[in-house]
Amino acid sequence: MPLIDKPLDELRVYRGINPKPSDFDDYWAAALRELDATDPQAELVPTGDIHPPQCEVFDLWFRGVGGARLYAKYARPKVRPAPGPAVLMFHGYSGSSGDWMDKIAYAGQGIAVAALDCRGQGGRSEDNTPVKGNTQQGHFIRGLGDAPDQLLFRRIFLDTVQLARVVMNFPEIDPARLGTYGGSQGGALSIACAALEPRIRRCVSAFPFLADYRRVWEMDLAKDAYAELRNFFRMSDPRHEREEEIFTRLGYIDVVNLAPRIRADVLMGLSLMDTTCPPSTQFAVYNAITSPKDALIYPDFAHEVLPGFVDKAFDFLAAL
Repeated sequence: MPLIDKPLDELRVYRGINPKPSDFDDYWAAALRELDATDPQAELVPTGDIHPPQCEVFDLWFRGVGGARLYAKYARPKVRPAPGPAVLMFHGYSGSSGDWMDKIAYAGQGIAVAALDCRGQGGRSEDNTPVKGNTQQGHFIRGLGDAPDQLLFRRIFLDTVQLARVVMNFPEIDPARLGTYGGSQGGALSIACAALEPRIRRCVSAFPFLADYRRVWEMDLAKDAYAELRNFFRMSDPRHEREEEIFTRLGYIDVVNLAPRIRADVLMGLSLMDTTCPPSTQFAVYNAITSPKDALIYPDFAHEVLPGFVDKAFDFLAAL
């Protein structure tokens, strides 16, 4: 097999090279306190988008930190003899919660689904984050030139937790039976949600984004999804005089650093020909997880659909 990264035996032990801020735990403790003080004001509105016979579908609106009004699709089984499980779905970078059909597939099997629209991306959620510096063509660098608590992904990570808390409080949901699911950016958000909300029981993540930024840089892969990193240096630090500071600040929103907090069972899909989210960054996340975990490795696949993974994920989450 051709190599675009480290050999597999090295990937299996690789832990990442992006610096972790010394106050990382305090940073996220303060962020969660801010979330604790944020009233979600959740509202379920029946949608006319689709009329499936086996489930009920809603537009779910709620508030995140900073007061942003956020949107998620919510589907639940029509027959609910007792509180049951739920899955939180997270989409790829710049995308949205998408169509209803994959949500209905779960709801038809007795599992409620809430699919978030990330603030400021392709869906219906509001982004009201006030920051200094660049806001063009880049979300993980948004706020990078400001105070650390102004990083946009700090708020997006907290939005996933707020969604989990909202869903856990629905009477039809058993709060001990929640799972997370996503790929790429969604894979990172699935990891972040499970790390910051310890009640999450199962977590599925395929080729996660937002991981081991310095490794991406050293591989000369700051393009495609990571292109904004190169743009940030060109605009804000052209001689790399602040390189260590910048990578350290990105460490606050590096899911490699959040992964050890996960208590859930984890299933990951890892693609060894991926030049968008390089294999070493994926393995850095996987190797940082200390809870029960399993990885499905795809040697010949890049940042694309992984055959059979959706079905494996369904079986894994159906055990909630």
